[in-house]
Parts: sequence; C-alpha cells; structure tokens
Amino acid sequence: MNYKAAIFDMDGLLLDTEQVCMTAFQQTCTEMDIPFKQDIYLSIIGRNQAGIKPIIENGYGDLLDYSVFHPRWMQRYLAVVEHQAIPVKSGIIALLEWLQSQNIPMVVATSTHNALAHKKLQLAGLAHYFSHITSGDEVINGKPAPEIYLLAAQRLHISPEQCLAFEDSNNGVKSAIAANMTVLQIIDLVEPDTDTRALGHHIFNTMDEALTFLKAV
Repeated sequence: MNYKAAIFDMDGLLLDTEQVCMTAFQQTCTEMDIPFKQDIYLSIIGRNQAGIKPIIENGYGDLLDYSVFHPRWMQRYLAVVEHQAIPVKSGIIALLEWLQSQNIPMVVATSTHNALAHKKLQLAGLAHYFSHITSGDEVINGKPAPEIYLLAAQRLHISPEQCLAFEDSNNGVKSAIAANMTVLQIIDLVEPDTDTRALGHHIFNTMDEALTFLKAV
C-alpha cells in the first residue's frame, strides 16, 4: 500500500458500543416519559458531547431538559462501558494484525472523552495496537469537522493524504474526507445517506470486505 498510517474511529467501528449507547438513551426516555425519536438519535452518532447537545435540544424542544436527561443517560451508559469489555466488532482483529504486519502505524480518532476511550480499549484488549488516541475533548470542532483527523495526522507527523481513515458513521466519514484522507466506511447502525454516498469513498458491509479490498490495493 502507498498509505503510511491508519486512523480508526472507535465506537461502532472497533467496538460494538453504539447499540449499548442507544439502549441507554431509550431506557432514559422511558424512565422520564419522553418519546424515543430514532431519527434524532441516529443523527448524533459520531459527534462529540458539544455536538450532541444542540441536536437533542433542537430535536426534542420542550419535551426534554438536557441538563437532567444527559446525566441520567450517561449514568446508564457508563455503568456498562466503564466496567465491562464491550465486544470487538467482527473482523477487527484480523485487520489490525494485518496492518501491523505491514508496519502501518495505527491510532484512534474518537469523539469519546480521552480517559473513557483508553478504558474502553483496555477492557476490550485492543489498546496495544494503537500508539495514541485523539479524542473529542481535545478539539474545539468535533466530527463532521476535520479537526480531530487533522490533529491525529499531525501527531503522527504524516500528511493527511497519506492516511487511511476507518469510520462507521456519516459524521465521521465527512470529517475524514474533509481532512483529505482515504476513507473506508464500514456500516454499523446507520446506512450512508445519499449525501454521504455522493462523497465517493469506499463503503463496506463488513470489516472482512474492507480487509480484502486493502490486500488487493
């Protein structure tokens, strides 16, 4: 390959956490007698906390007090992810091992807070594959802005154009493409919408398909 680094999203891409987070959101809605608006929820996937807040507030309006809802939602979510190993997504280990065999440095660019991202990867047994984590709390403008991917490339001292970016969410894809990286999207909870597909990146249903593609490049 002509690429010199691989940058990975984490939730929904490396780890099967998106379903855990959505379930916690749904349960909090039920507890507070608030309707679960799936379209609103799916639109926040890939964003950091600063990006999530206005979308939920605008989408729910007077139905929801975010200052009350968010702590309850996070309490449910963290009760799982801070203490249990979240399952690794299918095909990830094979891909990471192959990239390692190709001497391709690997890092994470996640909207998750840095300390929590480290804990998730450690519990899942993946932390040793990555030289560092760039997280949502380290940037001003989260995904879909390119800032997090540009920072990850800067820390590697590698130009963004020489980086592969692995994403599951549409927001993440837009972020990596805006950073001028070659993007591989592996679909998780959200199908790429028309605007995302028009970006012309590589889209796969499974990580195994992505690995087969890379081996042929």
